Amino acid sequence: MQDGDDHDPGDDADTLVRKIIHIDMDAFYASVEQRDDPALRGKPVAVGGSSRRGVVAAASYEARRFGVRSAMPSVTARRQCPSLIFVPPRFDVYRDVSHQIRAIFRDYADEVEPLSLDEAYLDVSADKAGVGSATAAAQLIRQRIRAETGLTASAGVSYNKFIAKLASDQNKPDGITIIPPGKGAAFVQTLSIRRFHGIGPVTAAKLEGFGIFSGADLAAKDPLWLAENFGNSAEWLFNLARGIDQRRVRSNRPLKSLGGERTFFNDLVSDTEIREALAHVCTVVWDRAAKKGARGRTVTLKLRYADFRTITRARSVAHAIPDGRSLLAAGEAILAPLLPAEQGIRLLGVTLSKFEGEDGDDEDRTDAPADLLSLI
Repeated sequence: MQDGDDHDPGDDADTLVRKIIHIDMDAFYASVEQRDDPALRGKPVAVGGSSRRGVVAAASYEARRFGVRSAMPSVTARRQCPSLIFVPPRFDVYRDVSHQIRAIFRDYADEVEPLSLDEAYLDVSADKAGVGSATAAAQLIRQRIRAETGLTASAGVSYNKFIAKLASDQNKPDGITIIPPGKGAAFVQTLSIRRFHGIGPVTAAKLEGFGIFSGADLAAKDPLWLAENFGNSAEWLFNLARGIDQRRVRSNRPLKSLGGERTFFNDLVSDTEIREALAHVCTVVWDRAAKKGARGRTVTLKLRYADFRTITRARSVAHAIPDGRSLLAAGEAILAPLLPAEQGIRLLGVTLSKFEGEDGDDEDRTDAPADLLSLI
């Protein structure tokens, strides 16, 4: 993408094409562990708990070749890769490295939008570093990350966030993909809909039920058909299939939700145990909310049973929850109809959302990735 590409017909409010980079660190947590312990290099590594109650937070590329993935139960991961090496997470280290990487980003862009510790969008339209193009900026950022942290990153370079994120995953690990204006729709239409950021398993299954497996399949559906079958999501799906995304990179997006969850070594069975666990998680969540000065109106409870079936239930109140006791009361009100538990509970989580002053931005954001919030 060169600086001469300066017209974006899809955005009447902005006469200049945006130049967006999505940087995604390669197997971030596992790569940090392999960097810091040479004995782990070239071996299948999983960051997470190795017990029968454990969950994989991240997997090295060597482990991924065996089908090991994040959020996979540790017992399943061990079954798929008997030589898998489990390493406990060191979130303080991951945060420190993330801060190093974000400092590099700031040398190239004023607008940096972190999505988690290991990925971010950068708007380099202004060419802050004077390097001549978005592609050159992405290459320099990747080089500096390797030189300063010993880690590799993949990059997607394009004219909007949706395509840049898809592109960063195209040539992993340690790769770069550039999708210039005029090529976005064709690129998107070659991909599986399950690659589309924002389309979850439920929506993907529904689309596939209609014979829609790729971006091209989705692009073939007219707006009326999409509206009849997908309601308010129709316009969004129509745009995705054509590589249209008008969202800006926003460095100071408002906090949309925060939460915490706890995985238990032994399944919780009694009502008393479950209520005590709820109280503990609510305390953690409220402490985090208080530090941020965040006051929300919606409480969501997440339960994962012994068979890994997961449910969520939410309740909203008229006014922002004022204190930890009120948060716990809301959580208990949601929990009560679910007791006694039909099976043991292996995970319990609480999320607070709908904060005061929320501006209606259409892209939700949590304050940290789920694995960072877990209390394993």
